[in-house]
Amino acid sequence: MFDLDKWQEILGTMRKNKLRTFLTAFGVFWGIFMLVLLLGAGKGMQNGVQREFGNEAKNSLWVWRGKTTMPHDGLKPGRSIIFSNDDYNAIEREVPGIKRLARRNRLSGAYTLNHKTRNASFPLYGANRVFFEINGEELVKGRFFNPNDLNEKRKVMILGERAKKVLFGDSTNAIGKYVNVKGVHFKVIGTYTLDGGGGRREERSYIPFSTYQSIFDTRPRIDLIGALAEDHVSAASIETDIRRVLAARHRFSEEDKQAVGINNNEEGFQRFNSLFGGIEAFVWFVGIGTLIAGIVGVSNIMLIIVKERTKEIGVRKAIGATPWSIISLILQESVVITAFSGYLGLLFGSGLLELMNLGIQQIEKSGGQAPYFTRPEVDLRVAIAATVILVIAGAFAGLMPALKAARVKPIEALRAD
Repeated sequence: MFDLDKWQEILGTMRKNKLRTFLTAFGVFWGIFMLVLLLGAGKGMQNGVQREFGNEAKNSLWVWRGKTTMPHDGLKPGRSIIFSNDDYNAIEREVPGIKRLARRNRLSGAYTLNHKTRNASFPLYGANRVFFEINGEELVKGRFFNPNDLNEKRKVMILGERAKKVLFGDSTNAIGKYVNVKGVHFKVIGTYTLDGGGGRREERSYIPFSTYQSIFDTRPRIDLIGALAEDHVSAASIETDIRRVLAARHRFSEEDKQAVGINNNEEGFQRFNSLFGGIEAFVWFVGIGTLIAGIVGVSNIMLIIVKERTKEIGVRKAIGATPWSIISLILQESVVITAFSGYLGLLFGSGLLELMNLGIQQIEKSGGQAPYFTRPEVDLRVAIAATVILVIAGAFAGLMPALKAARVKPIEALRAD
């Protein structure tokens, strides 16, 4: 394997046949390069869609109010459905399989959040503690709401990281300070972020739901209800039961899908997994096909090499060369070409993915976001394994021509044209 004369001979043959060597190597290079690039791009799409889910509970759903589109029970279509605290309590009481319930309202109209000389027109919401558990906010500093905050209707607030930076600056600790909204002062008890960077969702501020209703909305209405399913309970069954309960309370048809909107995260996550399972299978199919094409190219080139060097092989055998020395010479040339070109394909593919990643990071730093695409990456173990398999396959591709060369009889080889 480390015979210097043999290595010099292999390199000399490759230099003598530059175009042939290049075309052979390029087929292998392109196979690995495309496999790495396709796997990385597929992972980037997967990461992008997962970012849209964030840390949101997968076995959960959201329910919001809509308008009826079908006549029912003597009532005309076009009625607006408005949820109340009684609806929330009825769902909690009558729908089996719910682990926890969340609710949220948004303050409407013109207002600003103010802290001393700083102000911002960011949205304010009222929510309970379970809302954050379902929605996926992650605490940066301080704490989320506790039962006393809700029971005593405390004037406390949780700020998103972007809202905190605008109102307090990057270096100031906002915990314990106050934010004024419509003349009411709220004490900041926590700041949050969202997985992958929440963008405008980190501009939101939250106060306890009970506090929100008592100060800003004396009607017991609810804009959004969230439900977290028990373990091993399907969110789809909960969706059906919630629609049934609300249909009975507000007198609309259970078939009227516009009366209340329901987003089932469990179904969305399953569709997402199925989609990317198919994409990954397609990527591997295309990538492996490209690799096979490269291996076939190596095998064909090795056959041509054996044919061109028939006389040379005959001379070698005539002066005492063993069959193994002939086989090893052909195999080494095959392995050198596949290993070197495969490594370059891996290097260039990973480098291009890294450049794409840096570009996306710059976009996100400037406040933008690449929709449904982030962190294109490839599992290094998979890439290296593919390269190793390619090298082994390249060795086998050269094995048949090498065995053919080893079986050449010296007298026949010397007579060959």
